[in-house]
Amino acid sequence: MVNTETKAGSAEVVLGRMEKHDHEEVLFCFDRATGLKAIIAIHDTTLGPALGGTRMWPYATEAEALQDVLRLSRGMTYKSSLAGLDLGGGKAVIIGDARTQKTEAMFRRFGQFVDSLNGRYITAEDVGMSTTEMVNILKETKNVAGLPEEMGGSGDPSPVTAYGVYCGMKAAAKTAYGSDDLSGRKVSIQGAGNVGKGLVALLVKDGASVFLTDIHDDKLAAIKAEFPAITLVKPEEVYDLDVDIYSPCALGATVNDDTLKRLKCSVIAGAANNQLADEGVHGKAVMKKGILYAPDFLINAGGIINCAWERKGYNRKAALNQTEGIYATALRIFKASAELAIPTYLAANQAAEHRISSIREAGLRF
Repeated sequence: MVNTETKAGSAEVVLGRMEKHDHEEVLFCFDRATGLKAIIAIHDTTLGPALGGTRMWPYATEAEALQDVLRLSRGMTYKSSLAGLDLGGGKAVIIGDARTQKTEAMFRRFGQFVDSLNGRYITAEDVGMSTTEMVNILKETKNVAGLPEEMGGSGDPSPVTAYGVYCGMKAAAKTAYGSDDLSGRKVSIQGAGNVGKGLVALLVKDGASVFLTDIHDDKLAAIKAEFPAITLVKPEEVYDLDVDIYSPCALGATVNDDTLKRLKCSVIAGAANNQLADEGVHGKAVMKKGILYAPDFLINAGGIINCAWERKGYNRKAALNQTEGIYATALRIFKASAELAIPTYLAANQAAEHRISSIREAGLRF
């Protein structure tokens, strides 16, 4: 962790972090009048403009926010590449409490910062955001996706994200158990947001036994009322459950030194970004433990696929059909991982990087 008092604001530290994974641009946004504190990171625009959501979260430090946006934007590059989209990777974070600090003025000001990037970054929804914020951002820039359907947009991308995770989970089950039938499988879901709720619905319909946790009791109660068959568990209990599949659908880094000692699953497949606290360390540790990890940026691509269709004339059926392709892509990645004896995250990284480098070398950059 960077000491924010002495280092977080230094150009040396920021540029060093950018250099580590070849980020192209980082924009720090501040507006005293609206209380806006945000960071926009563009990782790679080889395949096209960087499309990625904006997350609003009460980060403890600016260094934590910077680390998150850099990791998330890189993940978006790989996500779009594996999904076959002509888009690059970018992300934004707004430091604040999404439940108490949202104002129209704040998001319009943020929209002006997005617009200053001249189309290199297109924003959309992420944690803590909704179509309401996208509409306010649209008042200041056209570089926004995830607009309400009545405005010609694609609406909330969460249901499509959930569907993609479901498809990836079935591919993981096929690889781990020999069948993609989830009936009777025990699945623990960490996170009762819109994606988590959508995944609950799909799994309950399939006959899976679902265990759900979240830090917000009101969200849990609402989903339990709709799906009485599910079991609610406390946040710290989720890592100790004897389940087939662990599905992290909240924030990242939940697969770490501590949790790996406790997890009893055979598959990890969820929607959360950056689930491995440290790719190099925990990707290998998961593999060594015999757990099949479905790379997050591979199976949670439904949302960006949905937004991508908005840019060329939204077609919900087409977006869902393309999202179903995650199943075949996941099977291919799992097979490559096994054949090369490398972690699944690395097999996915290599596949994404191969497409990007081939386009760059052919001189076909955005």
